[in-house]
Amino acid sequence: MELTKIAFGGSCHWCTEAVFQTLIGVEKVEQGWVASTETNNSFSEAVIVHFNIEKIDLKTLIEIHLLTHKSTSNHSMRTKYRSAIYYFSHQQKQESLKIIEELQGSFSDSIITKTLEFKNFKPSTEEFQNYYQSNPNKPFCKNYINPKLNLLVNQFSKNIDKCKVPHLISTI
Repeated sequence: MELTKIAFGGSCHWCTEAVFQTLIGVEKVEQGWVASTETNNSFSEAVIVHFNIEKIDLKTLIEIHLLTHKSTSNHSMRTKYRSAIYYFSHQQKQESLKIIEELQGSFSDSIITKTLEFKNFKPSTEEFQNYYQSNPNKPFCKNYINPKLNLLVNQFSKNIDKCKVPHLISTI
């Protein structure tokens, strides 16, 4: 099985990591900071998602990404939480741009998420990796991550690995 990878940024990497770890076909999520090139060369919180294209497609991943962070808001924390899709090839860039264009009609405001070249990655320290899976009952997880996972439960239930969110099973 060959995996494809893409990186996403937009909200805290604990949240983004938990969202993608929950999905069938996502085999690995690396949490940390990603930098692109030129004006976006500073590091911003993000994750690298390694996925099996035969189990989950890029369009589903991008749609989930856009719906689980404020992809239409240029809020004051955008430097720390750059709303971005980081591509690893020209083909992935073109496909991502096309998908965003197709999905724009589902949003009332303009999507501000950038499609940027992946350049560098710095992983989080081990104590913060797999944060949600290790701490599902902490207030941060209940208040910020669970609402994102509940969105997945309601809109993408066929894509969820139910073993990874047993506390949300009753709502599926």
